Order: sequence, then structure tokens, then C-alpha cells
Amino acid sequence: METKSQEKRILNYLQNGGKITTLEALDKFGCLRLSGRIYDLKRKGYNIKSNRIIVNKKRVAQYSL
Repeated sequence: METKSQEKRILNYLQNGGKITTLEALDKFGCLRLSGRIYDLKRKGYNIKSNRIIVNKKRVAQYSL
């Protein structure tokens, strides 16, 4: 899947109130590098927030707008 396509789909998901972790991005969008797509979106001016949550006893980043 193309990076641009993933970026647009992730942005749309976040704009509709979604929150997403790396594992969710892999499952929903086939995105192996969510942090890279988030970085690209932040550089374009989107105010994406990162929150640390616990999933299966591990701390992971959860992104939202």
C-alpha cells in the first residue's frame, strides 16, 4: 500500500475522532510505521497528540487529533 494512501486514510480516521496505536494501524491500514506517518502529518501542520497507554502490560503510544 502506498504511503500517501495510508497517510490520507490515517488522517481521515483521526479527523473522525479515532484514536490509534501501532497495532491498530497495522490491522486497519496495513501500516507498519505509524510513527513515520504521524511525523509526516505533523510536518504538514496537523496537531496530533500522543498519549501513553497500557496494552497487554506494555506502554504504547496512542495518537489522536
